[in-house]
Amino acid sequence: MRFTQSLRRFHIVAAAVAVAVAAADAQQTAAAREPASKAAAILAWPSAKREQYIAALDSFFLTRTVKAGPHVRALDRGRLLPAFEPGGARADYFDQFLTTQRVRGVLVMQDSKIRLERYVTPDSRTTRWNSFSIAKSITSTLVGAAMKDGYIKSLDDPVTRYISTLRGSAYDDVTVRQLLTMTSGVKWNEDYTDANSDVARMYAQPPDPGFDMTVSYVRKLPREAAPGTKWVYKTAETNLVGVLVAEATRKPLADYLSEKIWRPYGMERDAEWMIDDVGHEQGGCCLAVTLRDYARFGQFILDGARINRKPIVADDWLPEATRSQVPTGGGSGYGYQWWIRDDGTFEARGIYGQTLHIDRARRLVIVINSATEQPTGQASGRARQEFIAAVQAELDAEKQ
Repeated sequence: MRFTQSLRRFHIVAAAVAVAVAAADAQQTAAAREPASKAAAILAWPSAKREQYIAALDSFFLTRTVKAGPHVRALDRGRLLPAFEPGGARADYFDQFLTTQRVRGVLVMQDSKIRLERYVTPDSRTTRWNSFSIAKSITSTLVGAAMKDGYIKSLDDPVTRYISTLRGSAYDDVTVRQLLTMTSGVKWNEDYTDANSDVARMYAQPPDPGFDMTVSYVRKLPREAAPGTKWVYKTAETNLVGVLVAEATRKPLADYLSEKIWRPYGMERDAEWMIDDVGHEQGGCCLAVTLRDYARFGQFILDGARINRKPIVADDWLPEATRSQVPTGGGSGYGYQWWIRDDGTFEARGIYGQTLHIDRARRLVIVINSATEQPTGQASGRARQEFIAAVQAELDAEKQ
């Protein structure tokens, strides 16, 4: 009896110790994860460490989960693209593209069917890859949903109607539309190689207590042009779009994305969205999503942002969002957080080579996950566009 009681007490104590150790480990792990205000550090990390972060965002930074639902939208296999398969006419070129551009995943989908899918070890179907600025196009789509739901009345509303903490700043008299097209006229430097650029300093400086990280930074910036007259690429302004949607809907951005798209459309895995010190998602960056779920989002847009034939965005939102609203030079225009190409196709793009290409005419979605050595660059941009053109050429040749 005494032995049994002692053994029972031992198990109870051991269990308590195990729980305490697990709790301590969890606290240590949580403490090691940083808010978005520390994210500027990744620009200076060695490429190997940065690549680990890109493939495991939520191991390095605090995130909020975008929950998927119980139903998964199946992606059927279509006919392979033989030119890109081993032994095919473009096989060597494809392998070289993967290597030189540090590509970790490629998916080509036409008519909702997978024509080409390739992963580079150690990545796989379950890897959630950092979107970087592909998130901008997803955040923009949530504006269309918030308009459909009646939370946002008009794109011509002043931004300060929804983000009151910007009142008295250079964002007075800036409209929601101008925020979406990055034509606020507020001065900004997005140079990723400059430690003193606004994008680096915004992510490196601790926010004022109680303030959203981006609002804390941009409310102190000067204006350099009248609203609507000058386009400058600004991650901060998409972050503000995210704040605006969250304020208008009274819901965290991740929850609204789950409610409107992730669960009902049938995404395969939860996504993770990086948050700042006060728990706000970064609308302009840093969703961790699987390659196939990026493709599903592209298909959702290709299908007119409809679920079960019902639009989830406001009338005319998508045609306006995916046409050029302002010229950017170099054969591109900018819509509502989408890059518009001269041939009518459009893209979501992120630094280090992230690409979501959508081609309505060919019913085509192409996703590229990569970790290029530099965040941006003309040579790597051309390489991705040449790959897209090669895929288009093979698809067009099938019709001949």
